[in-house]
Amino acid sequence: MYTIRLLDIAIEELQEAFNWYQEQRPDLGYDLIDEVNDYLKQVELNPHQFVVKFAKRYHHATLKIFPYQIIYRVDENKKLVQVYSIFHTSRRPKRYKK
Repeated sequence: MYTIRLLDIAIEELQEAFNWYQEQRPDLGYDLIDEVNDYLKQVELNPHQFVVKFAKRYHHATLKIFPYQIIYRVDENKKLVQVYSIFHTSRRPKRYKK
């Protein structure tokens, strides 16, 4: 099993998304958090199950219900997964190609 570490930017992105969905409908933000947590549990168990992009270094886990991707890297030596971003795919899909 791997340790999951969310970078500050990923936490900020998730907080912004949560706030937006909560404004749209009560508890919808919590539905987003639940789906993100479900994916993070999958990543914790097997981080290599999701597609690798961008110089074969960054994994992308695309959520099924909400239009978000979790972008992360795996450090095998430390058994660590660092989450770099949780972002809305329609708003900024090319942001992390740099």
